[in-house]
Amino acid sequence: MSVIVLDELNKYAPREGSSPLKEMLIDIAQRGRSLGVLLVGAQQTASRVAPEVMENAAIKVAGRLDAAEAERAEYGWMLPSTRARARLLKPGTMVISQPAIPVPVVCDFPFPPWATRKEEVAEDVDPFADI
Repeated sequence: MSVIVLDELNKYAPREGSSPLKEMLIDIAQRGRSLGVLLVGAQQTASRVAPEVMENAAIKVAGRLDAAEAERAEYGWMLPSTRARARLLKPGTMVISQPAIPVPVVCDFPFPPWATRKEEVAEDVDPFADI
């Protein structure tokens, strides 16, 4: 099994125009699982990604959405009430759609148990004091 992870998916598989990788990514989205290739893509606005890629995504995850973006066809997998709720989601809250459950699920992802910014670091704490 091979895994391809792409951030800013619209740069590689744009809805409009072309890119050096667009046709290959569409092929991976359409046939990849049967060939042992898993495509994981991230994009802030799904409406900017080639429809052939979006239509073949087995698992979809969305965070907070702009009102106009939430009404786009790419989010048709969400119930209207979930689309409305997605406009108000807090950081760390996501809507997930996956084949095993017939409706999208709203989940809270916990913040990591470690500091991700310098200002979060407690300077007077010795992490090895209890050892």
